[in-house]
Amino acid sequence: MKIRVERDQIVQAIRRMEGIEVVLENEHDAKEAVNLALGGSELFSGPGFQKLKSVEVSEVREYRTSAVEYEIGYLLEFIFEGDVKPQEKAAVIKTVQEFFGAFRRPASSLDPVS
Repeated sequence: MKIRVERDQIVQAIRRMEGIEVVLENEHDAKEAVNLALGGSELFSGPGFQKLKSVEVSEVREYRTSAVEYEIGYLLEFIFEGDVKPQEKAAVIKTVQEFFGAFRRPASSLDPVS
């Protein structure tokens, strides 16, 4: 199962949690930042997270208005141990999604209308 997280959400999470301004230049940087975020919060210490083997990160570019203007996001793929129930997976993924969702950039009047 995968979720999409915007680059700015990861940067803001690390800024708030660790007090540092990270720069995400590639998937490797994003993976390190996601692992730092997941390891730095008590929110992610529940029993479902103990069955989480890893989180794979891949970059996604979303072209909103042209081939020149795009936003970078990351797909987080959750790899669990083999004996995890779908409900447990969903609970873990929902927790991570809500965590990064708290760092969503507020809409600007300059943003294109979807």
